[in-house]
Amino acid sequence: MSGFDHNGSPDTLVPARRRELIAARLRAAGSVSVAQLEAEFGISPMTARRDLRALERQGHARRTHGGAVAPSLVGQEDSFERRLTQAQAGKERLGKAACRLIDEGEAVFVDSSTTAYFAVRSVLAAGVSVTVLTNSVPVMELVATHPGTAVDLVGVGGMLRPLTRSFVGPFAVHTVLGHIADRLYFSVKGVTPDGALTDPDSLEAEVKRAMIAHAEHPILLVDESKLATHGRSVMGRLTDVSTVLAHGISDERVADLRAAGARVELVGGGGRSDAA
Repeated sequence: MSGFDHNGSPDTLVPARRRELIAARLRAAGSVSVAQLEAEFGISPMTARRDLRALERQGHARRTHGGAVAPSLVGQEDSFERRLTQAQAGKERLGKAACRLIDEGEAVFVDSSTTAYFAVRSVLAAGVSVTVLTNSVPVMELVATHPGTAVDLVGVGGMLRPLTRSFVGPFAVHTVLGHIADRLYFSVKGVTPDGALTDPDSLEAEVKRAMIAHAEHPILLVDESKLATHGRSVMGRLTDVSTVLAHGISDERVADLRAAGARVELVGGGGRSDAA
């Protein structure tokens, strides 16, 4: 027999009680998907979306593609779609600079950042023959739908985070650790003054930490905004990175990065590469 008893069965829950349970799930897990709500409460996708709309109106949720996230999480981390439209010109320049560093035949880890997404776009446009290993669904879609055949794709699966459209969790980490890459292209929520690389989500940070450990040349892509904030979870330090590709960074910020152990290459600013 499906469901719980009369105090909590998905078959008998009134909408208000069901929404209370969904709000509790959001507070505990940070996000829910429509598919999860269908399975747990035995409701239709339309009903699940109606519940999420109601919770959003009450301030208990913020809807995303395929589900919702807790408002506190949104305050710290924007969705992939929103980040994709922010500072596009700088990200395009960083992506092109990253592409120029790749050699034919290399294997490249790519994280779920939008800046790394632009790097893959540049690689596809240039027709460079590489293997891309990524946990990012948008990057997978980008490669899979491109008419060229130069790029091979290895998708890293796991638990889907609807907010970032990325796979995380133990299976994702295990898959990453089963490979070695020549390079890693990644970004972060922020870099602390003493050189810690941070992300808002601990599961996302775990995947990036594994990529850093198994890439011969981890390459960090940043702009000025990355030096003005930071996330809760540390994935590594600037000393773990081979090169920092930086756009729109002041001379003072560059000096700080180098003092923390980074080799910085300025992009679009006429700067030169240098080692700390």
